[in-house]
Amino acid sequence: MRVQVVRGQEHEIDAAAAQSNFRLLTNHGNTLLLIARDPRIRLRDIAGALNITERRAQRIVAELVATGYLTVEREGRRNFYHVALHLPLRLPFQEDIDLGTLLTVVPVSLPHER
Repeated sequence: MRVQVVRGQEHEIDAAAAQSNFRLLTNHGNTLLLIARDPRIRLRDIAGALNITERRAQRIVAELVATGYLTVEREGRRNFYHVALHLPLRLPFQEDIDLGTLLTVVPVSLPHER
């Protein structure tokens, strides 16, 4: 156990919990960030970047298309994605923030570019 002081109060932190696989953004949010950075990204590359299966990446993209956050256009054998930057985030307390604003704040880099 570790003790952390926040605003004058001590809190015990479990070392195992501090090392968890916690992600601030969901796989859906991270997929949008990856696609915004590279509209021609392959599902295989999304899956590799997020450490998920290609099938899961395909489902996430399909859900983003179904909700209007993405549109897909075929270019030969590849897909080209368009992100709907004007749509609001999907939480009640974030309705005044659109996706385009979020994408300008969060820099997008792939793991091999860090």
